[in-house]
Amino acid sequence: MAIELSEEEMRKALFGTSTDTVTPPVPSSAPALPILQSAASQSPQAKKTSGYHTSKLRVTLHVSKVYEGDVDVFVLESSSLSKLVAEQEAKAAAKKKKYKYLELVSVESISK
Repeated sequence: MAIELSEEEMRKALFGTSTDTVTPPVPSSAPALPILQSAASQSPQAKKTSGYHTSKLRVTLHVSKVYEGDVDVFVLESSSLSKLVAEQEAKAAAKKKKYKYLELVSVESISK
């Protein structure tokens, strides 16, 4: 069953009778000014930092150039937050060093 309504009737159904009757709230400007001034004066003092704190992931792999040959420990520190991305970066770096056989040992978080 289709009811045909005019645009005016649809607006009234959706938004009410008149939007002009709504009065915007009157902001009280007197208390807001001192708060803004005190926050502005305190913010430069609070931003004293000696450096930045970063978190890194340390990926440890057992690598070998020969199947069942001598196993070396390959460690890479990645600045990525994703363990999967850090693992992929470590494997790519090990393959660049001509290691053919890779085994993931651990991915652990370190902070500096």
